[in-house]
Amino acid sequence: MQKAYINVLYDLMQKDRNVVSLLSDSGTDYDFMLARDFPAQCFNFGVAEQNQVAAASGMAALGKIPFVYTTGAFIVYRAYEFLRNDVCFQKRNVKFVGVGMGMGMGSWSTLGASHHATEDISALRAIPNLILLSAATPIELQNCVRAAYDINGPVYIRMGMAGEEELYDESYDYQFGKISQLLSGRDFTLFATGTIVADALKAAKQLTEDGISINLNNIHALKPIDKNGIIEAAKDSKKIFTVEEHNIYGGLGSIIAEIIAEAGIAAPLVKIGLDDCFAKGYGKTSEIRRLNGIDENGIYKRIACECISRER
Repeated sequence: MQKAYINVLYDLMQKDRNVVSLLSDSGTDYDFMLARDFPAQCFNFGVAEQNQVAAASGMAALGKIPFVYTTGAFIVYRAYEFLRNDVCFQKRNVKFVGVGMGMGMGSWSTLGASHHATEDISALRAIPNLILLSAATPIELQNCVRAAYDINGPVYIRMGMAGEEELYDESYDYQFGKISQLLSGRDFTLFATGTIVADALKAAKQLTEDGISINLNNIHALKPIDKNGIIEAAKDSKKIFTVEEHNIYGGLGSIIAEIIAEAGIAAPLVKIGLDDCFAKGYGKTSEIRRLNGIDENGIYKRIACECISRER
């Protein structure tokens, strides 16, 4: 995803000299290309995320369009007050790119829960004026970045860092704020967000082969949320599932619960994710997902058990 991000940011910086890149010693090899070609538009603040966010607010006040790129866990938890007060409270035109969504920093095998962003949806969706996006694939990320550029106001983009596979091609009809159906089914509905969508899709395909009809939807925009699309997808379901690489409290599962409750949808809801705990274990993202029961196999087993129980 990093290469996809830099490619689209390069294009934006080339066509609009007000677009600036802000790092905190968290860039990639691709960033050298930006610093080489746009030296006046690149800034590295070192390990000082609060200063990075505060500076971004000041730059935006002067007409710049800062893209603040750093580890998601640090920008959300360490610089939360600055993000809230300096940017969102004043509706500054700043774009945040939090790398390593969920347990995505697990591509660095020695890093654990301190580097996970598994409560960021809960923390960020409560802040007024902030748009919250969660990209599942590199192509979707590029679309999210372009959409963020077109928006005049604060945007936060959750980005993966574990060699995410592509589920779409260039014909992908990205519609900002709208859910994307990846699998059509009639009996059960599954909503997922972020890079774990790939695991959810594999699990849903296996369930389909087992005769369990699943309607799978990718939600890239968590705020604003596509309420009408969610209601339409869920209204006739026997049971509704959510999958997220996040605490099930305050995340996607809670968002879906609010929507279906307000819409009067009576189908039971099953939330699959971290059950009010930090992720256990160390290793690559795929390994940590497996250890915490939210990899392809874990998702499959949980949904299969729930669906079989429902049929009985």
